[in-house]
Amino acid sequence: MTATPTGLARTPDRPADPSQATVVVDEVDVDYRVRASDRRVLKGVSFEVGRDEAFGLVGESGCGKSTTALAVMRYLPRNGRVSAGSIKVDGEDVYSLDQDGLRHLRAEKVSMVYQEPSRALNPTLRVGRQVAEVFELNGIKRGEALDRVTEVLRKVQISDPGRVMRAYPHQLSGGMLQRVVIAIALASDPSLLILDEPTTSLDATVEAEVLDLVNLLRHEFHTSLLFISHNLAVIAKMCDRVGVMYAGEVVEQGPAREIFDDPRHPYTVGLLRCVPRRGHRKDSGRLDTIPGFLPAPGTSTDGCVFAARCSLGTDRCTEETPPRYEINPSHHSRCHFHESAGSLQRATPEDVTYPPLAPSPEPVIRLQGVSKTFHVHGESVHAVVGVDLDIRPGETVGLVGESGCGKTTLARLLVGITAPDAGSVIEFANAPLGPTSAKRSREQLRAMQIVFQNPDSALNRRHTVRHLVNRTLFRLAGISGKERDDRLLEIMHSVRMEPRHLSMRPAQLSGGLKQRVAIARAFAGAPRVLVCDEPTSALDVSVQAAILNLLADLQRREQVTYVFISHDLGVVRYLADRIAVLYLGRVMEFGPAEVVFEGPHHPYTEALLSAVPSLDGDGTDRIRLSGELPSPAHPPSGCVFHTRCPRKLSTGECETVEPPFVEVEPGHSMRCHIAVGELRRLQGVDAEHAV
Repeated sequence: MTATPTGLARTPDRPADPSQATVVVDEVDVDYRVRASDRRVLKGVSFEVGRDEAFGLVGESGCGKSTTALAVMRYLPRNGRVSAGSIKVDGEDVYSLDQDGLRHLRAEKVSMVYQEPSRALNPTLRVGRQVAEVFELNGIKRGEALDRVTEVLRKVQISDPGRVMRAYPHQLSGGMLQRVVIAIALASDPSLLILDEPTTSLDATVEAEVLDLVNLLRHEFHTSLLFISHNLAVIAKMCDRVGVMYAGEVVEQGPAREIFDDPRHPYTVGLLRCVPRRGHRKDSGRLDTIPGFLPAPGTSTDGCVFAARCSLGTDRCTEETPPRYEINPSHHSRCHFHESAGSLQRATPEDVTYPPLAPSPEPVIRLQGVSKTFHVHGESVHAVVGVDLDIRPGETVGLVGESGCGKTTLARLLVGITAPDAGSVIEFANAPLGPTSAKRSREQLRAMQIVFQNPDSALNRRHTVRHLVNRTLFRLAGISGKERDDRLLEIMHSVRMEPRHLSMRPAQLSGGLKQRVAIARAFAGAPRVLVCDEPTSALDVSVQAAILNLLADLQRREQVTYVFISHDLGVVRYLADRIAVLYLGRVMEFGPAEVVFEGPHHPYTEALLSAVPSLDGDGTDRIRLSGELPSPAHPPSGCVFHTRCPRKLSTGECETVEPPFVEVEPGHSMRCHIAVGELRRLQGVDAEHAV
């Protein structure tokens, strides 16, 4: 991907002038009709998005962010309606438009990019045909429309638009699909682009590319952004102003940097404390959490909607609804005690620390020469290549890398879902494991559990939550009767779910709740090794913090070993003791978490870390990798990373000779031709840094 200019001009930190605003949402209420009664899910929501401005909405799942976006698009479901207030786009009242006006609004003024790009595209049509439809709907003839498709795909930095136009959606990577969806959204040159969690499923490098692309195109097309995300660091990077939503209300609103540096609502303070910050690890104390639960949608409350979960609350908070207190002309908060919000008492004791991991002479898992080759359309796809790892009892090994690098395949090999190539050795407690789960004993199956990235594929939609967790308690843990019921309630509380959820089926739960059910089911078997494949990617920061604390507590109490896969490097840094960095199925670096993160590190690791957005705004300049991830069916010769490496040697050695995987420091191994001392100098790492 080509370099993106930095230092783009940002809109001043001030509220948008309504007369110049692209969007004006004024005191909007939204009701859903459920079982013959109205449930209010948005209450008095107000904000403006100015020309060429990015406005972010943050908050927990169920707080009303997506409903707000759908209300702006006039896409509410049949049982939903705007019962009060108004929404204007480019000065037009959205809810006074007739069908022709509404069609014009959606076709030319407002576009939306959804969380899952694969669901936004028709799997039976080629990509070029789907993008061309946008132009044809605006009266452009087919021949000219195809020319315009090529142009708009180049705008979103797709280097080979012809190949992408001929492809079906399933033939493209997640990052490429997201760029296609953005191209479709921008094809009509809209006044407003709504992005609803557009980077949740993307890895760090692709996420950074997509965010840079959106920022660049926003200024080129003079498009306003309404950006919805539970990733606070992404909002800090992308948005000029932020609205914090809770239970259908905007409880705080103001300039992004000001809100993140000086939050004036207890809920905002709580959200920020849930995020793992630089240097914060499980050994140094637990993350804070927000006590209690978000009220059910449509719940009517007197006073402050956050009072039940707030340690600053008094009788005044439950009796008197807080108005919008003005902190300054551009910043307001709905809290009677906004001046004391920063002194909010922690819900989780900070001084809960964990003793250092006791060294173990024998690993609980040993991988030797583990490889996996898939045969697809006559080609050999090398998903995992010669992996050697020893994983100790009670530690967390983080697996990081871009999508397609082999992380999930390695996880599936561990738990026996996929059989490894002949000659691969996987041992558990010094005993060889069968290649698949069908050839493993009941005790081995119980000892190794997995939490998948997509709970929809992992949970039987016909069964209730109670049945899903109880089945594991009975079949693997052998618990029944009252002991099982008590254990069930204990597990549900641990993953921050309520007894009312037990009678529900997966289809009745949000994505975050379904992931919590999957985690609860895995814990029910009392495993010795838990493989976590992106277990927190669908969770809010508040729930994520509770899950990370839970994982850390269980690990020290039960000596559970984790193999933890995540695109969120901040989460990996908090939880992992050691980290393995994978690229094209190979381990490029393996060592203690702090060494891998602080450096000297492999150039690929360096690029991954530079792509992570920082909530504190102190990130380093991003290293942009040239080109896309090579095909694992045709890996480059020599060092497989040399085609994208910004530090490639000029001697030609990187292109012709594959570097060995060697220990460069005690406990720290790397696959790179560049000497560790030279990497330390290039990366500006203190020479005294050594393990």
